[in-house]
Amino acid sequence: MENDDLRRYLADNFPGTDLMAANGDLFCVYDPDRDLPDERRMPWATLVTSDAYDAASDLDRAGVYRLNIGLPKAEFQKLFPAETETEMGTETGTPHDLTALDVVMPHPVYGSQHWVCVLNPDSTWPAVRGLLDRAHALAVRKFANAAARRRSGR
Repeated sequence: MENDDLRRYLADNFPGTDLMAANGDLFCVYDPDRDLPDERRMPWATLVTSDAYDAASDLDRAGVYRLNIGLPKAEFQKLFPAETETEMGTETGTPHDLTALDVVMPHPVYGSQHWVCVLNPDSTWPAVRGLLDRAHALAVRKFANAAARRRSGR
């Protein structure tokens, strides 16, 4: 899937998501009213196109981008049951080739926080689409829980 096609897919398929662009990257934040304070604007998915945040995936290669997806813990553990906390979230501790295209793997920095990534999804797209659905559902649930806590004064 091309970068522009993925951007359109994210814009068209996830209601309540505010897509914020910065420096060629895209941040998907669930904010249906577009009024969350900056400190609460946590993305549920990101699309990065350069090594500005980390160099693990060698994103400075022409046409290479990385889709990052924040998953529920149980979903992450289904995908990577053998990963340990020490392997995740470290560029050097992972058994994955972080530069490989079209492979779903733990995020090189945020794997320990249940984030996965894939460079230029193609044959993995059906599975990736499902992961995006689950990540969006998690963001919606977290938003609703936070709103309920605010209403109840907790």
